[in-house]
Amino acid sequence: MNLEIERKFLLKNNNWKKFTTKETLYTQGYLNNDKNKTIRVRTSSDKAFLTIKGGNKNSFSHSEFEYEIPLNDGKIFLSEFCDNKIISKTRYIVPIKNSEQKWEIDIFHEENEGLIIAEIELKSEDENFEKPEWLGEEVTYDSRYKNAKLIENPFKNW
Repeated sequence: MNLEIERKFLLKNNNWKKFTTKETLYTQGYLNNDKNKTIRVRTSSDKAFLTIKGGNKNSFSHSEFEYEIPLNDGKIFLSEFCDNKIISKTRYIVPIKNSEQKWEIDIFHEENEGLIIAEIELKSEDENFEKPEWLGEEVTYDSRYKNAKLIENPFKNW
C-alpha cells in the first residue's frame, strides 16, 4: 500500500522564492470527496493524474494511489464530472540542501486567491526535516487547508 505522510505550513514571507527550481500550474477537481476517500483528477500543461486517497490514518497520514492518465481524459473528467468545483494553483519546488526532501509551495488562484501553503512529504511520521526561516504556522491538523475541503469552502469565504 502507498502511504502519503505530509505536513502543511503557512508562510511568513516570500524568501522561499529565490530557492525554487520548478514551477507548474495545476488544475484539479474531485470525482468523489468525502471523509473516507477522495478521488481527484489533476492536470498540468502536459500531464494528467487520477489520485485515490483514503481517509486519514491519523492527522497527517493516509493511503494514496496515483496513476498517470491521458491528458485529454483528465480534461474531460474535469469538465464533465467535477461539477465545476475546480482548484487552480501554481506549485513551486524548493529542494532542501543535502537532503532528498523538498518543499512544495502552492499558491492558490481564483476562489482560493491569497492562500499559500508549504507542504513536505515524509517517509515516516517521525522523520526530521529542516524548517526554514520563511516557514510559518503549521496547519497540518486544520482540515480547512486540505485541497478537498477548499473545494467546498474556498479561502475567500473564511
